[in-house]
Amino acid sequence: QVQLVESGGGLVQAGASLRLSCTAAKPIFRDSNMAWFRQAPGKERKFVAAINWSNSNTYYADSVKGRFTISRDDAKNTVYLQMINLKPEDTAVYYCAADPRIAVVLTTTACDYWGQGTQVTVSS
Repeated sequence: QVQLVESGGGLVQAGASLRLSCTAAKPIFRDSNMAWFRQAPGKERKFVAAINWSNSNTYYADSVKGRFTISRDDAKNTVYLQMINLKPEDTAVYYCAADPRIAVVLTTTACDYWGQGTQVTVSS
């Protein structure tokens, strides 16, 4: 059973913008910290951004601060990742993740739930 479904990836030129979406099954979304990770070819999966379920605090990897914005729409059980000024080094498969433990989201890749991933390719 698919619990998280991502969409919004694509092929863009450097400097362009994209918005990724991730819709979760309601029982998961309600009490979960939602996050985005990415994995480039041949590299480890890395944390990109997260939003706390209880207070909506947001967290970002240094490499995306000021360019990416994570937000959530509780009415739609959806989390978004708005990406601007994309760079070739942002090219990766982007994964949505959910976990009730903020420490897990911020420091590990051991989240309880994962989406299938969406490809983002930024050409120079």
